[in-house]
Amino acid sequence: MFRRRDPLPLGDRLREFFSPKKGWRRGYRYLGKRMQRLPDTPHRIALGFACGVFASFTPFFGFHFVIAAALAWVLRANVLASATGTFVGNPLTFPFIAGASFWMGRKITGIHFNEPHHGWTFGWLWDNLDAIFLPYLIGGLLPGLAASVAFYAVMRPMIAAYQNRRRSKLMAVAKERVRQAHERRRAAKEAKQAAKAAKVAPIRGAGDTTG
Repeated sequence: MFRRRDPLPLGDRLREFFSPKKGWRRGYRYLGKRMQRLPDTPHRIALGFACGVFASFTPFFGFHFVIAAALAWVLRANVLASATGTFVGNPLTFPFIAGASFWMGRKITGIHFNEPHHGWTFGWLWDNLDAIFLPYLIGGLLPGLAASVAFYAVMRPMIAAYQNRRRSKLMAVAKERVRQAHERRRAAKEAKQAAKAAKVAPIRGAGDTTG
């Protein structure tokens, strides 16, 4: 239903993924609004988002949604919010995430590798997968946990404040509708009474004249 009639070519889709025409800021703003409107408690929403952030620091590319949803299910957090949290890992942030994870992982594990002399290729990455994967996995735990806690601490009060404002607005709208309905009923009652009085008045006048 929501797909394009004419699918974009592969090159245009890749360009749109790495550099959206409407900008990353608008996309994040839209995701933030969608997450704030989720029908759940601020704690569960913020915790779900934090699960998505943590999953973005793992080297399991392509499975971040699955990992985030599994963590959210175990922690009884909001699964949809966890999917939103994975967008913290994107082409703009992955260089910083990978750099921090590699640096810490190499410090912890002591595993090092020599950088390729002919550039970074998939063949070199595959040959050195064991020296890359383990440091990335272990090194991403602490930064991922720190980022998750930070996002949770920021998101929970923001979501709570938004929900309180939204609840207040809905209550104000409901009260205004009740007041308008009461006014309409009172106006209808007064109009009915006026019409009834208008019918009775000529009868009384005729009775007085006859008397």
